[in-house]
Amino acid sequence: MATTAGRRAIVIGGSIGGLFAANLLHRRGWDVRVYDRVPGSLESRGTGIAHHPETEAILARAGVQDEHAPGVRVEGRVAVGPDGTILAHAHYPQYVTAWGRVFNPLRLAFPAERMRTGMELRALDQDAEGVTAHFADGSSATAELLVGADGFRSAVRAAVAPDVVPIYCGYVGWRGLVEESVFSPAFAPVFAQFTFLFPGHGEFIGYPIPGLNDSAEPGRRRYNFLWYYPLDAGAPLDDLLTDAAGTRHAYSIPPGLLRPAHGAAVKADAAARLPEPYAEAVRRAEGFLVQPIYELESPAMGFGRVALLGDAAFTARPHVGVGVLKAAEDAEALAEALDEAPVPAALAAYGARRLPHCRAAVAVSRHLGGFIERRLPRPDADPALGLTLPRLLALSGRPVARDAYGNAD
Repeated sequence: MATTAGRRAIVIGGSIGGLFAANLLHRRGWDVRVYDRVPGSLESRGTGIAHHPETEAILARAGVQDEHAPGVRVEGRVAVGPDGTILAHAHYPQYVTAWGRVFNPLRLAFPAERMRTGMELRALDQDAEGVTAHFADGSSATAELLVGADGFRSAVRAAVAPDVVPIYCGYVGWRGLVEESVFSPAFAPVFAQFTFLFPGHGEFIGYPIPGLNDSAEPGRRRYNFLWYYPLDAGAPLDDLLTDAAGTRHAYSIPPGLLRPAHGAAVKADAAARLPEPYAEAVRRAEGFLVQPIYELESPAMGFGRVALLGDAAFTARPHVGVGVLKAAEDAEALAEALDEAPVPAALAAYGARRLPHCRAAVAVSRHLGGFIERRLPRPDADPALGLTLPRLLALSGRPVARDAYGNAD
């Protein structure tokens, strides 16, 4: 077993993937420092996510101790047609939760003095002895290992694999949150459902998540929705990502900079396309987070002394609902490999272990989103896709087995 005591690691990215890696390595005796490009706290980021028992187990091994329920329990999923009729259902009890419900405990578990924000990576270099990160403020840091956990726009990946870039999939996700207390009584029967609605234009997904202070108490929860909405690359996407000052943002537009006309247009489209009561969720949303949908596959996860994990290595479309779990499993596999071998050999073993799982997640997510990319009204519109409604309900929002693609019932 490799000796870890006193070994130094740099983690670029202070979101969930980076914090999983940082906590797991810290608990093994590594001297870990985390650098994130965003100034201040990340606590307000994120909306709803599917939660999995596997995530909970890795959280515990990362040092997070929490006796509370991880979110709001739902008993299954329903597929809904454009008139609101239930077309299919599947029994699959699970918890759905908020991004902060995972991030905040991970952040609290990691020593605050070992994390720096507002640190933008500009370059890195490595040799047989170590790796050095160079930051925009002129400072640098050197360690035996550097972990790139800085998301799908990864600066670390750009340094070690510059030809690997996100690919736009032809649609965006409009995300919104609505307090349970503001809904009309008509919404109550669907609030607790994990809903997959096919309005003939994309796919609308909705489910309950904890509200303020992580409350799962009825009346204090929130409704999270994600409307996958076809949008062509080029001028239409450029227009969406351009703020009121005329700045065209790369890949996504920061919260708060979306032009009001775009939000108003989506509310009008919801009134025309979504059945009640689902249209009420979009109507009552006070703001939107717009997520252009990308996918990305790296050829490797280890590059000398540099490891990629989470979305920095593989970005699956959100349909599979395993972004957090994938990052957690990457981080734990990395930590376990480093227990057994020196850094370069450990990273080779880490890649060999995780590449098949990450490729499977991307493949399944592409399978689930293909009908939106092709502008089909619902997943079973083209039998050649092999995506019936029961199959979609079985594959969405749950862990992806290494051999899952093509084998789910």
